Amino acid sequence: MLRCLIVDDSTRFLEVARTVLERDGISVVGTASTGAQALSLAAELRPDVTLVDIDLGGESGLRLARRLAEQAGGAPAPIILISIHSEEDYADLIAASPAIGFLPKTALSGAAIRGKLDGVSGP
Repeated sequence: MLRCLIVDDSTRFLEVARTVLERDGISVVGTASTGAQALSLAAELRPDVTLVDIDLGGESGLRLARRLAEQAGGAPAPIILISIHSEEDYADLIAASPAIGFLPKTALSGAAIRGKLDGVSGP
């Protein structure tokens, strides 16, 4: 089963995302609402994929994605950026990040995550 860490500053979104993903056969092994929590949990849990909100309140999810990749060294777990905003709003920043892709929060599903991991473009 695919193991996922979700990083988002919205407690409500974390709850909904966990429910949706677990229903779709993805094990949510942890959730974090800050960069510090995410770095700690990623090191401890070693998820198969990490979802990172681009806008973490006062923190940058894009910066956190770079820090997660650096922390993991030579074999970082894939990172997928998520947001309520459209991909076009952040296209250049997403392309310059270590993330393998982007998913709008409204399109979040197990199939969408697996598609990104398999290199299939999606929503």
